[in-house]
Amino acid sequence: MTAPQTISIVAAMIRDETKRVLLVRKRGTTAFMQPGGKLDAGESDLVALRRELREELGCTLVDGSQRPLGRFSAVAANEPGWVVDAAVYAVAVQGPIEPQAEIAEAIWVDPARPGAIELAPLTRDHLLPLAALEQSDV
Repeated sequence: MTAPQTISIVAAMIRDETKRVLLVRKRGTTAFMQPGGKLDAGESDLVALRRELREELGCTLVDGSQRPLGRFSAVAANEPGWVVDAAVYAVAVQGPIEPQAEIAEAIWVDPARPGAIELAPLTRDHLLPLAALEQSDV
C-alpha cells in the first residue's frame, strides 16, 4: 500500500461571543469542517485564509486578529487516500457570515458537544478538542 498524498491547507477557528465554533459543509459532501482551503501558488497562510473566508462565507478577516494554533494532520474528509496538513489560526471576522460558492451550510457548534453531525477528521480529532480545552481554561 502506498503512503497517502498530502494536501496543504489553511483553516480558521472562528468563535462567537458564546465560544461556539463555526463549521461549514461543502456542497455535495456530508462532513462539517473549519472554513479554509488550499493555498494558491505564492500565497501566504493569511492571504489564502482571507481569500477563502471572502469566497466561502462573504466575510472579512479582521486585521491583526489572527493567532496561530498550530499545524495538524488528519485523513482528508473529501479526498480518499489523501491527508490534509493544516495550518490553523484563530481569527475574528466582520460582516455577515453567509454560505457562498461551494459552501452549502454554515453552523455554530459547542466544541465540547457538537451534536450528532458528521465531522471531518481534522475537526473531530484535533480542532474541536483544542477549542473545548481553550474554552475550559477561560
